[in-house]
Amino acid sequence: MKRMIYYTLLVMVATLPALGQQTGNMLIRNATVLTITKGTQANTDVLIKDGKIAQVGKNLTAPTGYAVHDATGMFVMPGIIDAHSHQGIDAINEWTAPVTAEVAVGDAINPFDVSLYRALAGGVTTIHAMHGSANAIGGQCQTLKLRYGVMEPEALRMQGAPRTIKFALGENPTRVHGGGNNIVPRTRMGVEFVMREAFSKARAYAAAWDTYQKAKTQKGFRGAPPEYSYRLETLAEILKGNIIIHCHSYRADEIYMMLQVCKDFGIKKIVFQHVNEGFKVAPELAAQGAMASVFADWWAYKFEVYYSTAYNAAILTRNGVTTSINSDDPELMRHLYHEAAKTQKYGALSDDEALALITLNPAKQLGIDQRVGSIEVGKDADLVIFQNHPLSVYGVPQVTIVDGVVRFDRAKDADDVRLAVDPNEPVEAVELEQRDHDSCLEGLDDAFDTIFGLN
Repeated sequence: MKRMIYYTLLVMVATLPALGQQTGNMLIRNATVLTITKGTQANTDVLIKDGKIAQVGKNLTAPTGYAVHDATGMFVMPGIIDAHSHQGIDAINEWTAPVTAEVAVGDAINPFDVSLYRALAGGVTTIHAMHGSANAIGGQCQTLKLRYGVMEPEALRMQGAPRTIKFALGENPTRVHGGGNNIVPRTRMGVEFVMREAFSKARAYAAAWDTYQKAKTQKGFRGAPPEYSYRLETLAEILKGNIIIHCHSYRADEIYMMLQVCKDFGIKKIVFQHVNEGFKVAPELAAQGAMASVFADWWAYKFEVYYSTAYNAAILTRNGVTTSINSDDPELMRHLYHEAAKTQKYGALSDDEALALITLNPAKQLGIDQRVGSIEVGKDADLVIFQNHPLSVYGVPQVTIVDGVVRFDRAKDADDVRLAVDPNEPVEAVELEQRDHDSCLEGLDDAFDTIFGLN
């Protein structure tokens, strides 16, 4: 009995969200700092206090107790942000209906996914863990900080990040629902119908609730509220501008179609994912304020993606579209700095423009650019220290820092770092995250003995 109670409270203590938000203090000294927004600053220091960038300048002094990293000859850039990933979550597609806005991948975060550590090895500090593209309107996504080493799922969640949701055009929803289950949508025009019908229902739902909320303030009101639907509630939040759509797309015609749907329903927050033929409608995307998250040079892997160009990112950028380069793949995620560098060959983007594709621009697409994406005072200390320039083929991440805490160190980490919990191993022997649990657990045995009279 004592052991059962002990285990239960140990789990409760270990899953307190506040304990997972570990922050650090350090000074990175004498680096070439790639700020993204304020140019390149040579022989510069970055001071981190409580997980935030406190100062950027020369000859800074580290307060007592701060870790010091000598980055002489190294490059420091903002942590890389992957706007399209499926890592760190235990479920991807809820494909039982064409509209599943009521589900959320953030309810199934897997902190033990070793691909998160491998992403850190590639300089990635934040990912957009997305629902899949099986549905015309899929589930809600989750922005994650790669605090690999924590044991509680909540500690990976980027608190305060705007809500996002996955939509999909083209072959995926038509194959899954029309081809697989003989229900709408079976065609691209069917996908449009599903979306328009869903938004129309959500608009009517929101109006019914608004009417009810006003009516119930009147003296003598005895009416009942409308039937609650979390699905329609979520869709109504999109119409209000509180949720950002991230829409799987390839062909220019369906991208343009989706722009018209958004215009008709007053939706202004949308990011097109993949958007392989985005270069064909770049001016239209820019005019409507839509954003694009693309592959550098990946296409022809299925029929509807048979055509694109490696100049896609550059053309979109030159047309004023906020553009990012993503991975949608656990292996490619480790090489996003190489993917960004391709835009200098195909499009002649500047260093800052190319690096913005994997830092500031995806931050804008996720609505978190006030916190991450560039090296500025007050922003989260999510940084990567590179040997050689990150856009060089010789660039290699050495240290990756999240919230001022070193989460990857090429020189010091063991060759095979991962959390591997043996289900047959006693709880007492499981090594907890690098944080001060000792103070929480000290005297716990004695307390149980006293409280429950087990002496």
